[in-house]
Amino acid sequence: MTADAALAAAHLVMDKLGVSAEQLLSSTTTSPCPGPTFADYIPRVARAVTPGARRTYQPYWNILLDVWPDRPIAEPTPTEFLHLAGHVKAEAQVRRNSRGGTSAAEHFIAAARCLYRHAELDRLITHPDNPAAHIAKPRRHPSPRRALTNTELHAINSAAATGGTDPHLDSLLLRLHTETACRRGGALALTEPCLDPHQYLVLLKEKGETTRWQPVSPTLMHALLDHASHRPAETPDTPLLRYRNGKPITRRRYDSLWNRIGRVEPWIARHGITTHWLRHTTLTWVERNFGYATAQAYAGHSTQTSPAHATSTATYVKATIHDVATALAALTGEPHPLARDSDAFPLGTHESDRLAA
Repeated sequence: MTADAALAAAHLVMDKLGVSAEQLLSSTTTSPCPGPTFADYIPRVARAVTPGARRTYQPYWNILLDVWPDRPIAEPTPTEFLHLAGHVKAEAQVRRNSRGGTSAAEHFIAAARCLYRHAELDRLITHPDNPAAHIAKPRRHPSPRRALTNTELHAINSAAATGGTDPHLDSLLLRLHTETACRRGGALALTEPCLDPHQYLVLLKEKGETTRWQPVSPTLMHALLDHASHRPAETPDTPLLRYRNGKPITRRRYDSLWNRIGRVEPWIARHGITTHWLRHTTLTWVERNFGYATAQAYAGHSTQTSPAHATSTATYVKATIHDVATALAALTGEPHPLARDSDAFPLGTHESDRLAA
């Protein structure tokens, strides 16, 4: 059949059906389902992520809920997300350690990527249609944090121990973070069952759902036990760090602590010093005196984060809890039951002779 004959046949069929060419051109097929809206999908993702991720991302998901509640998640473009990230950066809350809103924009993009990663897993969108995958995070500025000097540490601890509504609690917090180099989340997650008073260990539960037993000095262990005994806990799962009325502290306690110290020592407020500076201080000291592997274990970092030049050697030189305890004993000047007695090689003379025989 020639093209003209086929066209004539098509017109004949259209005439019998009573359909015009214009109607065919203007008609559309059934549009695909636009998918869930932000108001529908964000609560589902929030229930699926870890508590730590939910706490970090929820403020930024709330921005999407405010701006695009009834909009399908597959509709916004990368350009729209970039524009919204710029708005988040401009409106970021100014804190003592702020960096011009860059961190807020970075967290906003990370929250969007998390949301759309779940949308891909749920087959609501494909990767090429993922708007968050095609926008880059803002370039992170170098961190101003550094190790504090002994003089600075002394000034901080002295200011915390005097004044305020609960100087005992504030001093305990600073000692805990200085000895263990733990993050705020690790301290807030401590409960009484997390204390091992026989081996002087505390169980730290930190970001990424990681857990580790961290050595502490006898002084700190006794202080934690004394704190727990004098401040009643409702259940064994009640957080260890509590106010006098038994109510657990929150992250806000840290804010009020550093604001109070900053009023006593203005340089603290000027440089935006926070609890994380104590982590920098301890880990720097451990690395300088006991090497990278011990500092890595002390920090609770994965061995997969070893520097590139370490290559496979890092598999064989991982530090143990005994190395961490040894570093802690040197840091605090107190003995620890898990610390190594000496740096002597474990093979004695008789073992060497046996191998040589």
